Amino acid sequence: MSKIAFIGAGNMAEALIRGLITSGVYKPGDIIAADVLKKRLEYLRSEYKIKISDKNNKAAKQADIIVLSVKPNHVFNVLEEINSELTPRKIVITIAAGISIPAISQVLENKTKLIRVMPNTPALVLAGASVLYCNENVTSKEKERVKKIFESVGIAYIVEDEALLDPATGLSGSGPAFVSIFIEALSDGGVKMGLPRDMAHRLAAQTVYGTAKMIIEGGAHPAEFKDMVSSPGGTTIEGVHSLEKGRFRSSTISAVEAATRRSKELSKGDK
Repeated sequence: MSKIAFIGAGNMAEALIRGLITSGVYKPGDIIAADVLKKRLEYLRSEYKIKISDKNNKAAKQADIIVLSVKPNHVFNVLEEINSELTPRKIVITIAAGISIPAISQVLENKTKLIRVMPNTPALVLAGASVLYCNENVTSKEKERVKKIFESVGIAYIVEDEALLDPATGLSGSGPAFVSIFIEALSDGGVKMGLPRDMAHRLAAQTVYGTAKMIIEGGAHPAEFKDMVSSPGGTTIEGVHSLEKGRFRSSTISAVEAATRRSKELSKGDK
């Protein structure tokens, strides 16, 4: 059985650890976490029965797959620490935003198997969406193996063009913030119309959750679902008209566009 190491033991690393164990993709004894915070490591060991290390290079030495789950400004320091432990057979995964494969390749050997992943925060509740790009050294079998890691916390797609990670960042990476704003606004609308705040908040969140669940499980296009709910001359179509007048659809598209553009800017300045 292969071993996987997480360099950086924050929330996203914990989500992946929980997902891997829950799904049975990895056993606790085959997972290693490394971090500078000893209390954090002790918590993870107590909660998930995994192995821990306070040395990044020691964790990397024990693993076949190494996940860099540190902040972007720490990625290159970590790479320098673990470089001596990397072999052509090991897979290095980075989930740091804005750090491109070419930038990482400048630090590591050309034969290193590199995978860049854009996950999102709903992975923390095992409902995430991840997009993966692999360099030419990663085999088809290894791609599927890594895809299963991220499918343990939601859905995962593999793309053949690294540039697609920028729009993925704009959509699924930043999307939870956009959806949160919509839920808050929906809740505020309920409060304005007389609903208690707690009830409005829960109704708004549950409505978005239920709608997404129906679209995902039913396979219907969102427009079909919108039409199904909008009765002729009814309340819903009146509200839809108000959203259209407020350029809700156009503003949402612009938000994804702006986040994508910013992701591209960050990638250009990665090192």
